[in-house]
Amino acid sequence: MTTETTEPAPKPERPRDELGRPLPAGSENRLHLPDFDALSVEENHALAIEFFNARNFFGAHEAWETCWAQSKGTEEEEFFKGFAQLGAGYTHWMRGNPHGVQALLGRALERIGVLGAVHRGVDTGAFAAVLERDIGAMEGLGRGEQPELGERRVPEVI
Repeated sequence: MTTETTEPAPKPERPRDELGRPLPAGSENRLHLPDFDALSVEENHALAIEFFNARNFFGAHEAWETCWAQSKGTEEEEFFKGFAQLGAGYTHWMRGNPHGVQALLGRALERIGVLGAVHRGVDTGAFAAVLERDIGAMEGLGRGEQPELGERRVPEVI
């Protein structure tokens, strides 16, 4: 018996708002992102950092999610899975969902430091401290109740 491996079908294009929420069919798409599947892990990681630093957390999530898919079966899989969750967590912050923030940032925190305190130019140790503070800021808050999100940047090591 032979099994064929096929490439997954491309994600269907559906209109989304600026925070990545699906819009009704036929709506104008308000979120425009590159074709991450056509880019390398290095290019996607660099774009994710740019998106994150520009507060486009959904775009960062999508770029890091693609890095995660591109790194399946490697030592970097958990690192990129954590960063994809990080982007999703801050997307939930922008959407007013403190429970989603806590859940996703908590999962991200468990993964981003798996390869050391510095990896791929990111100071994951410094990022972990920010994540812990942000997770704590969501304690006991309900939907729509959350502090203002100040500037968030990926702490890079130069």
